[in-house]
Amino acid sequence: MEQKLTLQQKLLQKLSPQQIQVIKLLEIPTMQLEQRIKKELEENPVLELESDNPSSVDDQMDDGQDNNNDIDNEEFSMDDYYEDEEIPTYKLNVNNYSKDDKYIDVPFSVGTSFHEFLHEQLGLADLDDEEQQLAEYIIGNIDDDGYLRRDLMAISDDLAFNMNLDVPEEKLEKILLAIQDFDPPGIAARDLRECLLLQLERKENKDFQLAKTIVKDYFQEFTKKHYDKIRTKLELTDEELKKGIDEVLKLNPKPGSSYSNPLNKSNQHIVPDFILELVDGELSLSLNQRNVPELKINDTYSEMLRTMSQNQKAQKSDKEAVTFVKQKLDSAKWFIDAIHQRQTTLLLTMSEIISFQKEYFQEGDETKLRPMILKDIAERTGLDISTISRVSNSKYIQTHFGIYPLKYFFSEGMAKDDGEEVSTREIKKILQECIEGEDKRKPLTDEKLAKILKEKSYNIARRTVAKYREQLGVPVARLRKEL
Repeated sequence: MEQKLTLQQKLLQKLSPQQIQVIKLLEIPTMQLEQRIKKELEENPVLELESDNPSSVDDQMDDGQDNNNDIDNEEFSMDDYYEDEEIPTYKLNVNNYSKDDKYIDVPFSVGTSFHEFLHEQLGLADLDDEEQQLAEYIIGNIDDDGYLRRDLMAISDDLAFNMNLDVPEEKLEKILLAIQDFDPPGIAARDLRECLLLQLERKENKDFQLAKTIVKDYFQEFTKKHYDKIRTKLELTDEELKKGIDEVLKLNPKPGSSYSNPLNKSNQHIVPDFILELVDGELSLSLNQRNVPELKINDTYSEMLRTMSQNQKAQKSDKEAVTFVKQKLDSAKWFIDAIHQRQTTLLLTMSEIISFQKEYFQEGDETKLRPMILKDIAERTGLDISTISRVSNSKYIQTHFGIYPLKYFFSEGMAKDDGEEVSTREIKKILQECIEGEDKRKPLTDEKLAKILKEKSYNIARRTVAKYREQLGVPVARLRKEL
């Protein structure tokens, strides 16, 4: 049996550790970069903070001259790791604050969490020890919005399996009713209807009787905004119906949300990665480096290598020490270089975005945003599209008219009837203005919105209008109806 030999040529691209490090640093925003630098400082003793001149400009690292003074013909030269006078350092660009700036660490106060607040009230409830234990288990199943999403039968099964407690559903129902008397009103409800009713039951004013009737007996009609049916069945005037509906709308659909969790990412303060200022009509861009420490290489390790390089009779333990220091020095240099490359790439990319959208950044007028995709900035910077994507992801810029994510400035283009290309963001803004200015008693349907846009030379199909409306978070016309 003959065997055929074939020659196949493949082109593979492998990234070096340094390139991977740069890529990873590009992806993270300023807040995470600070933590990443702290971690590197803890793991690599060669790295240390540069505190002598916090506002100095970048110094280029001198690689030094190779010499022939090696230890046992190792593959590296000692001169690569020190200079004649001092160890080479990188100093990062920090030009957005001065020596006169006063830095104050503001203590972060964490208040009582939502579940802690419920447990505090549980201690005041008229429950015996067993009921207290069961109530704690029920509270543990209440979500951050304040709802008990789990069925009581399922909780009863959990108690049997996990705590060996045989608790009937009726007993859990009794304890749940006690918890529903806790603050905030509407807590521990199993659905929205029950949540609203719990809040209305605490209002003894007769003005809320109609609102209670609407929620209790006509909840489906209320949620679908079939107000005509409610008015007809209850024989109400428009004014009476509007008053009852308004009272329902004042209730809190998520009673637990009033207690924000400080550990929740959605509640975290946004720290901009870039700062753009308008000075005398000119745009000035800088990186936000205030909380990012500057780095240098520890002089002690330079002296250590200098001493070892002069030792002609190096022992095995000395060579192992030299290898260890070499690895740490390489790692430190790569990390400092990666930080430097990150800064350069961020500034280059953001500068081109500002140049592309210069008219918008000067005025802050959303209609001035030009259609711009990742490829446009990649071509202007000479960088890969994936690099532009990493830079724009999770980054923010502070301007004189607000803080925006970089992704905000990217949008597809669409040609008008006259051939002019406009950003889809401009079309969305027109849609938003139309919806905000509509008669809420007769909201504009997608067909009518498409017609309005066509009159403005934007020839867009109804399904495209529906897509843009959904992206704006605007419900359909029927659900926007008001009395």
